[in-house]
Amino acid sequence: MAAAPPEPEPGPGPAGSLRRCLARLGALRARPDGSRRTELHLLFDQLISESCGPQPAAAPGPQDVCAVLVQGCQLVPLDQEHLVSKVCQLMHHLLNRYQVMVDEQHLNFLLSYCISALRQCSSWTHVEILQALAALVYNNGPKCQKYLPDLLGKAGLLLQFSDPAQPEVELRRAAVRSMANLCLSVPGQPYLDESYRIVCFQTFLSVLQSSKTPDVDDITFCMLLQSALKGVQSLLNGGKMKLMQTDQIGALLAVLKKCMFHGLPGLSIEVPTALYPAPLPQYDKRSPAKQEQAEAATSKQTGSRRKKCKGKQKKGEFGEEGREGSEDAGNESVLGADMLKLQLGDVQSSPCPGPRVPDVCAGKEPLSSQPWKRFSSSESEYSDTEGGIQSKVRSYQANVRQGALACFLSTIKSIEKRVLYGYWSAFVPDAPGIGSPQSVSLMTIALKDPSPKTRACALQVLSAFLEGSKQFLSVAEDANEHKRAFTPFSVTMASSIRELHRCLLLALVAESSSQTLTQIVKCLANLVSNAPYSRLKPGLLTRVWNQIKPYISHKDVNVRVSSLTLLGAMVSAQAPLPEVQLLLQQPSSSGLSSSGSASPGRPGCCEQWGKAAPWAGQSPQGSPAGRAPGEPCWLLRLCVSLVVLPREDPCPDGPSVCSVYEPCPLRLEALQVLALLVKGYFPMAQSYFLGLGEVACRCMEEMDPSIQLHGAKLLEELGTGVLQQHKPDSPTAPEQRVPVSVVVTFWTMMLNGPLPGTLQNSPHATLQTSACDALSSILPEAFSLLQGDQQILCVTLLLGLNHSENPLVKAAAARALGVYILFPCLRQDVMFVADTANAILNSLHDKSPNVRAKAAWSLGNLTDTLIINMETLGPSFQEELSDLLLLKLLRSATEASKDRDKVKSNAVRALGNVLHFLQPCHVANPRFREAVEESLQALIATVGSEATMKVRWNACYALGNVFKNPALPLGEAPWATQAFSALSSVVKSCKNFKVRIKSAMALSIPSTRECYGSTEQFCQIWSALVVALQRSEDTEDFLEFKYSSSLRSQICRALLHLLQLARGTDLPLLGASLREHGQAIKAHVLHYLSSSGQESEAGAHPDLGERQRGLQGAIDHLSGIERELQGKARVRVSLYLQDVLAHHTNATELAEA
Repeated sequence: MAAAPPEPEPGPGPAGSLRRCLARLGALRARPDGSRRTELHLLFDQLISESCGPQPAAAPGPQDVCAVLVQGCQLVPLDQEHLVSKVCQLMHHLLNRYQVMVDEQHLNFLLSYCISALRQCSSWTHVEILQALAALVYNNGPKCQKYLPDLLGKAGLLLQFSDPAQPEVELRRAAVRSMANLCLSVPGQPYLDESYRIVCFQTFLSVLQSSKTPDVDDITFCMLLQSALKGVQSLLNGGKMKLMQTDQIGALLAVLKKCMFHGLPGLSIEVPTALYPAPLPQYDKRSPAKQEQAEAATSKQTGSRRKKCKGKQKKGEFGEEGREGSEDAGNESVLGADMLKLQLGDVQSSPCPGPRVPDVCAGKEPLSSQPWKRFSSSESEYSDTEGGIQSKVRSYQANVRQGALACFLSTIKSIEKRVLYGYWSAFVPDAPGIGSPQSVSLMTIALKDPSPKTRACALQVLSAFLEGSKQFLSVAEDANEHKRAFTPFSVTMASSIRELHRCLLLALVAESSSQTLTQIVKCLANLVSNAPYSRLKPGLLTRVWNQIKPYISHKDVNVRVSSLTLLGAMVSAQAPLPEVQLLLQQPSSSGLSSSGSASPGRPGCCEQWGKAAPWAGQSPQGSPAGRAPGEPCWLLRLCVSLVVLPREDPCPDGPSVCSVYEPCPLRLEALQVLALLVKGYFPMAQSYFLGLGEVACRCMEEMDPSIQLHGAKLLEELGTGVLQQHKPDSPTAPEQRVPVSVVVTFWTMMLNGPLPGTLQNSPHATLQTSACDALSSILPEAFSLLQGDQQILCVTLLLGLNHSENPLVKAAAARALGVYILFPCLRQDVMFVADTANAILNSLHDKSPNVRAKAAWSLGNLTDTLIINMETLGPSFQEELSDLLLLKLLRSATEASKDRDKVKSNAVRALGNVLHFLQPCHVANPRFREAVEESLQALIATVGSEATMKVRWNACYALGNVFKNPALPLGEAPWATQAFSALSSVVKSCKNFKVRIKSAMALSIPSTRECYGSTEQFCQIWSALVVALQRSEDTEDFLEFKYSSSLRSQICRALLHLLQLARGTDLPLLGASLREHGQAIKAHVLHYLSSSGQESEAGAHPDLGERQRGLQGAIDHLSGIERELQGKARVRVSLYLQDVLAHHTNATELAEA
């Protein structure tokens, strides 16, 4: 292979010296007699020395390095072992120092050389060769496929050297590191085969399970563990390895738990070889005596580790992870900088400690009673000045713990949540029993570890554990006292949640590192978002609330932002919670007097804001107890001040250097908390309705699109809160609602302000989308009272945005038009209906599925409007609406009913409405005939399809609407038979009871006997309903059982409806059915007559009197028919019904007596 050409005239200095040495090596040629041995020794020594020295100004290029290394290997035969060792050291140093990725051509030669050297050279050279091998394969795994059998095969070299029986630990460590580097993934490249992955995983696992022998020094053992942890993490991340087998998961979690506590001062735990899913912590084998000794030792060793964060951290604590991973403490960190960046954001952190809160209201013991909290000595790694071996060992041990936690984070992402939570008790603290030791958990690290970075890692893992745990934690309950011989699982989980709150609040008080403090607060926010507070004794949130208040004024921006995130989680957790309502009603000063820190509420600014605010003179409707009338809620006041008021502290570099407002992340978080507060506790926010609208206006007037966006979201929540309050079924009394006149003032301010400009802000599609959503939240009663030009402005903007090229904006505009079409003042305007219909039909043919789904929903609303207008305005509206537009609606809805389910569910609803709207002139029109037939076939096919239940429910509803149209030839058309057959099939056998209810309802809609067709068809429908009644309790899904009563009521109603319409020719078959199933039917009808009418999926059931009148109507009708038959009927159906009525009357009288 040709050597790299020597550089011409290398300059003086380290860079020039290195280049001269590389050039000399590149120019050498091998001699048969091996006489260059001395020269090569000297040259390799000099190159190794140069590569370990200061970083040169101009580093050699990757190709030059690769070419020189190949030249060096060609000059060194394998029988010259000293030279082999030195060329491998040079390879190791150069590739790591200059971060060189070896290309495939050079890699093949160098790998072959190293593998041959491992096989032929003496064992004393193997460590250097393996180090070179590790540097070669780093991020080059996909290019090493053909060498994998030699390295990882059955008798592979790496497997031999990493074997637990390998006596030389340094050699074993080098082999494990090479294996870990092979496991690194390269994006877009194939990964290791499954067989090699399993081999590597088992190797890493055996390393992590091994114990340190007395002849192995601590640092070497730490580096061995770190290499194995890196390997496992690479397999989980890059290989997308899914842990499925219980023994595999249990073994990995056991070693991770062991390594998480590796070298933690004052703690020595025994972990079994595998963990098993268990509801209680039963694998911590420390005795109470050991527990006390451990805590006593901790109090001595961890001393003042949190006394103060130094501006400059020691080497090894925050060092970045390189490809080397073995040379010094600074490069051993498995976690790396990226792990913290995920949670800490881009805002620079201040190293200053946070405010101290002396009284821990959440703790079970005062702070002084916690041994590890006594900060007196200066023995921690941060204040250690002797620079001895113990300091270095502690740093390496901390890196092992960080590596184990980083690996645990990857493990959590590789295990299904339902499997992971089986191991909850092994990693999450539980309140200790009387006389029992406290179990070790992730919180043990968060409270006791001397390294702030390790504490932050533990909290990040705990956050990942808690994320998505709402369903698992929902079983927790301790609101009611239990007096049983055993502790229910629900109480155990509640105890665990309480202990988590206690420990996290302890950590919050004791922490001084801003980065770790941020993680504690974010972990608390995750816990608050998932805990079922409505099932727990109140008080937990009060403790969190009171202790987080001082951190709002913390010097570090990230801590302030995460504190707001926690407050946002509290006001959104199962809102509205009575406990949070009480907290929001507290006076502004509540909970701050004991902290001794600056008030987070910025009282001076808040008072100024309160006086200047438009609502300051208003008296809140029903001022909550504990606050003076007119005093805003503390949290609302805080968030508004952070958003709209200038910074409290002037910018040190002058006003031209930084913004006059608070940092953007803080303002955005404050806006999000405001939106959550309005959403969850609108009655509390409504007193400041106009003022909050002004805040939204000011935000939308700013230049920063992110502030504008959150201003629009706040506006949407304000509008939605008013809409919910004014709903007909709203629990809020009319006199306590926001007056419509105030709502009109609010929207007038918006439309005269920045909202129209924001809607037209085309460079920012997300902002336009949010503004559209906000505009659609206007109260219909308020819209009708707006000035005419403002109404026109709203409609014009939405119609224009419906033609946007951005799918997000177009979808939002289509949805907003679907809201506006229901407004009473707009839906009667034929021109607006026509314009909206054309706009929606345009969006219904869009290529974006999201746009089509929103357009289909709006089409359903539009056709609902057609029915309302038909019923209220009569023929005049139907005549004004264009036949061509109606035909387009029918055809587009039919086409959309063949789309995906999200579109289909509303398309079939629209079809039913349009078919209901058609007049005899349309049905007779040849242009409509084919479209009507196609639409009916689409509906019938959807009812019997395998689509989602929502789609089938809507299809049944739509067919019921079709049956209401007397213009359609229901009794004689071929499609009618298919429709009744489809509904009959669904009512008997559909798995979803809501769909069955809706199909039974549809079958009871035709108003005349002629609509049901022939006697045979009529009796088939009757038989289907009888079978459905008998199967009304047959379900495989327990969740459906709660709808069975509603289903039976609707079927009974349909049966009585059929009896009221029956003809003489129907009676023989009806009689036969009653002879066979009469007793069962009778029991269900009696229950139907006596049960109270309830709202259900079928709509409002008739009251008891109406049900009884329905039965009496059937009796009268059948008695008349039977009299006409003059005794020819074999079974007197009317007598059967009279018997049912008599039973019901007797039972009622007995109940009343």
